[in-house]
Amino acid sequence: MAKVTLSTAEMNLVTQQDLILTKNSIIKKVYELFGNINTLYQVEFEKANAIPKKVLAVSAKISKGENYRELPWVMLDYPRYFKDENVFAIRTFFWWGNSISIHFLLQGENLVKMKNIIKENKNNLQNWFLCCHQTLWQHHFEEDNYLPVQLFSNEQIDELKFIKLAKKIPLQKWDDVEIFLEDSFKTIIELLNQINYQGDVTTL
Repeated sequence: MAKVTLSTAEMNLVTQQDLILTKNSIIKKVYELFGNINTLYQVEFEKANAIPKKVLAVSAKISKGENYRELPWVMLDYPRYFKDENVFAIRTFFWWGNSISIHFLLQGENLVKMKNIIKENKNNLQNWFLCCHQTLWQHHFEEDNYLPVQLFSNEQIDELKFIKLAKKIPLQKWDDVEIFLEDSFKTIIELLNQINYQGDVTTL
């Protein structure tokens, strides 16, 4: 049986309690940040009245894990409506060592309307990315998952099976995160307002 050994770097890490304690403290602060952001999201939704009521009836959820592409993560989903083929969600995602990002997910009813809205607003979506992957559930920004909105032709947008629109900010800009998320969230709301859910609050 081969002996399991640790490298010098691994030994230095495994004997340090402060490393894990500091990591736990950071995760708690991300939870606190996302709690504050969720409150802000709720206020913006109430002002805009842009979302069907049954979508907003589902409470927010903050979750965490240790292994999104082998790194820890924290995720806020609000709104979060997942039923059959209908998906309507805004996902705020902290990814250790990478970024904080916001993702708008839409599948099913009103997909065509949102495609048309994105086509009409491409020039206003600088620094936003559109998912080119085959599934909704990847959140990294490599070229097999996200590309800048401006790189999509109108025909390519029409062919998408779902809309997943996203924007990110590097962790080095932590002090700017709240403003970034607030501004990005308002941009999503502006797009949703163009669908015009008024008088149709029970459906997607």
